[in-house]
Amino acid sequence: MKKNFLILLFTALLLPWNSMAQNSKLPPDWAKKAVWYQIFVERFYNGDSSNDPKPENMYNALSGMVAKDWTITPWTQDWYGIEPWAAKNGKSFADNLQDRRFGGDLQGVLDKLDYLADLGINAIYLNPVNDAPTLHKYDARNYHHIDVNFGPDPVGDNKIIALENPGDPATWQWTAADKLFLKLINEAHKRNIRIIMDYSWNHTGVEFWAFRDIIKNREKSAYKNWYTIYAYDDPVTEKNEFDYLGWFNNKYMPEIRKTNLSSAKDFFHPYEGNMDDGAKQHIFAVTKRWLAPDGDVSKGIDGYRLDVADFIPLGFWRDYRTFVKNIKPDAYLVGEIQWWMDKMMPPEYYANSEVFDAVMFYHLYRPARSFFSHADNAINAHQLADSLRYQWSGLEMPFRYSMMDVSSTHDTPRLLSCFYNHGKYKDKANPYENPAYKTGKPDAETYQRVKLYLIHQFTNVGAPNIWNGEEMGMWGSVDPDNRKPLWWKEYTFQPETRNNIQPGIKTYDSVSFNQEYFDFYKKLVHIRSSNPVLSTGEMEFIITEGKMLMYKRYDKNDCIYVIFNLEPSGKDFTLPEKGTFINLLDNSKVKGNKSGLLRYRG
Repeated sequence: MKKNFLILLFTALLLPWNSMAQNSKLPPDWAKKAVWYQIFVERFYNGDSSNDPKPENMYNALSGMVAKDWTITPWTQDWYGIEPWAAKNGKSFADNLQDRRFGGDLQGVLDKLDYLADLGINAIYLNPVNDAPTLHKYDARNYHHIDVNFGPDPVGDNKIIALENPGDPATWQWTAADKLFLKLINEAHKRNIRIIMDYSWNHTGVEFWAFRDIIKNREKSAYKNWYTIYAYDDPVTEKNEFDYLGWFNNKYMPEIRKTNLSSAKDFFHPYEGNMDDGAKQHIFAVTKRWLAPDGDVSKGIDGYRLDVADFIPLGFWRDYRTFVKNIKPDAYLVGEIQWWMDKMMPPEYYANSEVFDAVMFYHLYRPARSFFSHADNAINAHQLADSLRYQWSGLEMPFRYSMMDVSSTHDTPRLLSCFYNHGKYKDKANPYENPAYKTGKPDAETYQRVKLYLIHQFTNVGAPNIWNGEEMGMWGSVDPDNRKPLWWKEYTFQPETRNNIQPGIKTYDSVSFNQEYFDFYKKLVHIRSSNPVLSTGEMEFIITEGKMLMYKRYDKNDCIYVIFNLEPSGKDFTLPEKGTFINLLDNSKVKGNKSGLLRYRG
């Protein structure tokens, strides 16, 4: 199958989109020029083995502690292999997934900042780094501290935390992990890389200090209104009657109580109300702590990614935006809203001047996958253009440009596996629900199709996001297989079981850093960053016939044409201009209307 793509630049003068003074009602100017890189710290890089997790740091009141002979999993182990401690205790691969730790930490992120700078990244989105017992850390133990195992002194940090009154910000101290995080912010800023943190203000973990106080003091707890408590434990009975609302009925993540509700929660519409004021003020204090450490915004982060944002009433988010923008007007707020079902939450409810600067825009990826991959629900170029226009239609222009254009994240299959499998997006996208799901190394056509999609992602409206490891050529189904430790080139990995948990004869794939794939990503990042019109220009579709797609990004000074041919054979097309062009991939001269990645020299 022959596939062609073309990018044309018709002027040499490069000027940014009409800029305007920073206004808290608008997204920050820098957001539309961002190239995001999302980091899941526990699986990113182990820069300090002395702080590796221990069973006591993973304790959870609901599940207890891991096995006494538990050990950290070697970074280079076959992902589908069974650790000796797990096998000894009769655990299967699926049984021990949540107990696995590989030791990724903040020192690992610091060690790889130059790698990210070389790739061309200028914005980092960190999955939660707040203190928490799980590997994903959406079950906070403390909002106001970095996880002790991400810093250099877990034992000392726990002693510092124990001396605080967590309900009183005046008593908060900076732990060694906190200080290392502040160093990471500083080092990133030196490289012109911004950082945002991921928080779930919707729920905490059962180890969260306020929730533990409720368990201890029951009705007398000063924090009893922070959560929806159905019943307290009666100490005179053997049974534990304590009951409360857990997010999505997950009891290990108790949900913070919503107040002043004037409309019911709906999966695809926002709802009005607010949040318990005590919890709200704590959240505001934590928010300020990281935006302006010790009152200095220059030392702080550049914004927040807000988890399950549509589970929190809009009244809270309006107040939150005002609070954040008063501290740091150019802070970036991006929300996660419902996106994993056939029907998606309309983005305009949340990406606007009252709520967020952007949402994680999965809405663009789903139709693009149906166009660029060999999906069962394939669409043509006209349908793709129509789908993209529809998703943009409700958004004011500045918010279209500030969107975080995601394709793969910690919640989705990796791009290569998503394209390799032809079923519906996110529907049983794993071998646990679908034994036919292909989890091994994709075929050559998949790599080519993903490359074509990436060209689209990096020339589309909105800021592209890279899930850590995609640029290394990693594959994997949805969680947990998308959270493998990253394939750094300095490591030698054990071969990975291709048909892993499925029955039959086992075969293996070699696992290693894919330099050719990395170089392709790097080139796309460079092309986007060095051509501002790709970040700030308008977009117009020119050809949408069958599997032929052509669009342009333009402003009054520049114009870039992008052409894709996914037809089964080559196609002739007429260029809008005549002249000599330079192929941006290899700087070779091209005449006429041959396909390639081209720049007009005139």
